[in-house]
Amino acid sequence: MKLELDQKAPEFCLENAKQESKCLSDFKGKWLVFYFYPKDNTPGCTTEAIEFTASLEVFKKEGAEVAGVSADTCQSHQKFIDKHDLKIQLLSDTEKKTLTDYGVWQLKKMCGRESMGIVRSTFLIDPEGVVRFIWKDVKVKGHVDEVLKKLVELKG
Repeated sequence: MKLELDQKAPEFCLENAKQESKCLSDFKGKWLVFYFYPKDNTPGCTTEAIEFTASLEVFKKEGAEVAGVSADTCQSHQKFIDKHDLKIQLLSDTEKKTLTDYGVWQLKKMCGRESMGIVRSTFLIDPEGVVRFIWKDVKVKGHVDEVLKKLVELKG
């Protein structure tokens, strides 16, 4: 499925690190920075999570929540959170349903080998559950600032 701007965001219900279910409907009335990353405790993913955590209060002042998603388990997320003192929500999609629904589970090439994996992506979802901006193949450096800037711009 190819997700487009101004489309209703696909519904999801995923477990966070504490194994509590979090659904798209739980974020109704708030903006949601919904980002997908390949793996807990890898360099780029760690930097991204730390930077989102560092800016979390600013996002909250703008009426937004931040949630990261990977195919790691809830236990892996909890270790990642504890190790880096993360404050953002990390959701587990071991079944890869939400990853597929958002179009981020794709064939990737690395060192001449092909395998399925998560393409680092971020979706900015408005308080009504509509996708307002999409970043694909995200480069971590400067990304959090870009997302915050776009959020402020879209809120007008």
